[in-house]
Amino acid sequence: MAVKNVKQIISDVRSIQKSRENTYRERALKLFPWICGRCSREFGGKKLRELTVHHKDHNHDHNPPDGSNWELLCIYCHDNEHSRNEVADAYDNTSTGQTTEKDDGFVQNPFAGLADLLKEKPQKKD
Repeated sequence: MAVKNVKQIISDVRSIQKSRENTYRERALKLFPWICGRCSREFGGKKLRELTVHHKDHNHDHNPPDGSNWELLCIYCHDNEHSRNEVADAYDNTSTGQTTEKDDGFVQNPFAGLADLLKEKPQKKD
């Protein structure tokens, strides 16, 4: 009975390995050189785990077989890419006057009341 369990475990491990090889990361690593697309660092060995697949259109379900929606980025450049998009999204929301749930409808306007201040007459100094 123990032999059957070992055979099943080995079969399961091989199946998991085969399915993982078919994931977009494994496919991207086979398609592209192991170099970060932004900082040009080269990866290999244990450091290869620091190389990630970035979806250019940010849709993780869009995985064409030719890899045209992917680029390999190191974890630092990948984090930077997503941070830049979050900042850009935040600026887009405030510049169009849109609000988010977090700000409870408050939109800061640094020039509020400026026209009234400019209309006021300067006071004379004695």
